[in-house]
Amino acid sequence: LSRPDGSEFWAELTGSPLHHDAPREGSVWLVNDVSAQKRAHEMRVAKEAAESANRAKSAFLATMSHEIRTPLNAINGLVHLVLRSGVTPEQEDRLKKVVAAGHHLLDIINAILDLSKIEAGKFILEHVPVDLGEVVAHVASMVAERASAKGLSLITELPPVPGQLLGDPTRLRQSLLNFAANAVKFTDAGSVRLKVLVLEDSPTEVLVRFEVTDSGIGVPPDVIPRLFSAFEQAEAGTARKYGGTGLGLAITRNIAKLMGGDAGVSSQPGQGSTFWFTARLDKQEPVPSPSPRNMAVDPGGALASSCRGKRILVAEDEPINREIARVLLEDVGLVVDEAEDGFMALDLASRNHYDLILMDMQMPKMGGTDATRHIRRILGPDRPPILAMTANAFADDKAKCLEAGMNDFISKPVDPDVLYQTLLNWLEPAGAPAKP
Repeated sequence: LSRPDGSEFWAELTGSPLHHDAPREGSVWLVNDVSAQKRAHEMRVAKEAAESANRAKSAFLATMSHEIRTPLNAINGLVHLVLRSGVTPEQEDRLKKVVAAGHHLLDIINAILDLSKIEAGKFILEHVPVDLGEVVAHVASMVAERASAKGLSLITELPPVPGQLLGDPTRLRQSLLNFAANAVKFTDAGSVRLKVLVLEDSPTEVLVRFEVTDSGIGVPPDVIPRLFSAFEQAEAGTARKYGGTGLGLAITRNIAKLMGGDAGVSSQPGQGSTFWFTARLDKQEPVPSPSPRNMAVDPGGALASSCRGKRILVAEDEPINREIARVLLEDVGLVVDEAEDGFMALDLASRNHYDLILMDMQMPKMGGTDATRHIRRILGPDRPPILAMTANAFADDKAKCLEAGMNDFISKPVDPDVLYQTLLNWLEPAGAPAKP
């Protein structure tokens, strides 16, 4: 309907006839302005549609991640087996480049998943002890080879650490590595400096600033305002020359904001850049550190030495990945049985003794979490240890595995050393950790 001033509004009309004793026939109508209710309804519908689209996108990306990680696991696993069998130096070099390309593809997948989780509000930060020195040292080690190959000086600066800190060391490393890798990529001569500053220090928390300064090509002033937007590159020509998805900076800024900080850059074209992000880390009272798990220099050799002959059940529906797992385990002296789905895994676990079970999450007939629940119901909560070995890489996937009764989580593509070390942690007679 229209108001006297010509503006339109949504109305609810209610009519009733005049009483029979009225002087003339007719009806009475009430006009109720329901524009506000209409707008509220439209907003609810739009919100529900957006949430549904977000859920659909998250489900799609989770499925795509699983579908991409599964063949990547086969590619990397088969390359590893070929390398172990003995090849010429030229073949070894080419195969290692295949593995490097696979890791690069995995980094892209992880970046897309991270951005999706952030947009969906499902990005979960850990709250565990943080060693700033270890964070910086790890990142420096990751870029040292590339920096050395370009003749760059790699410098690190770390202040005295104000007490024991709590935060998410994995995401701090990821964010700092995003900046450091870009600095090395865009710098042809000079240096790259990784620096940590304590900006605020209160009794309960600290505000830490991480900086990466380079002597590279720099960033034009007109590009800086959009540099931290998803899928943005400094310019098309730069993107073609140096590559990259444009996701790393956007993810770093979002992670920094989730940690109570921010991210930014100061730069001059041709004179280098300083990329920075800040994060608030909680302090904790000094507590005795638990004895760390022994990290073997050669986890495969240690596993073969101390756990030879132990019996492992591998539940995996994909034949190539099942074959790779079997060969990797048999190479270190373990005895392997295979199950193609959750029902077969349940049947075998009920009839045989296994020292450990490796369980995929997504399998036909019965998935890994349901199979684990049934095994726990039959055999008890403690034995055997059940480890998820899955291409489902979301944090909530890990939570579902642990909730179902699994003891640990190995994501695909599987790094053989990570697999061996994890098995060693659970199989060593005197060193098996307590169930989470």
